[in-house]
Amino acid sequence: MSHTILRLPEVLKKRGRSRSAHYKDIQDGLFPPPIKIGSRAAGWTDQETDTINAARIAGKSDDEIRELVFKLLAARKTAV
Repeated sequence: MSHTILRLPEVLKKRGRSRSAHYKDIQDGLFPPPIKIGSRAAGWTDQETDTINAARIAGKSDDEIRELVFKLLAARKTAV
């Protein structure tokens, strides 16, 4: 499966969130933390961003989204 790593401006645009709200979501466990892609660069996969957006659209609760974030982070560890 192919993944694209999105940088912050792209993620904010896809999510419709401000920078501060985005990082608050990460702090609250409602969005995965960034992936280091360089010494001073980070991003998020398009798949993770789309999955969280779909959960929001489906009306999932914050607790359900936290569980989803936990699963996404576990999947990162098994990715090839």
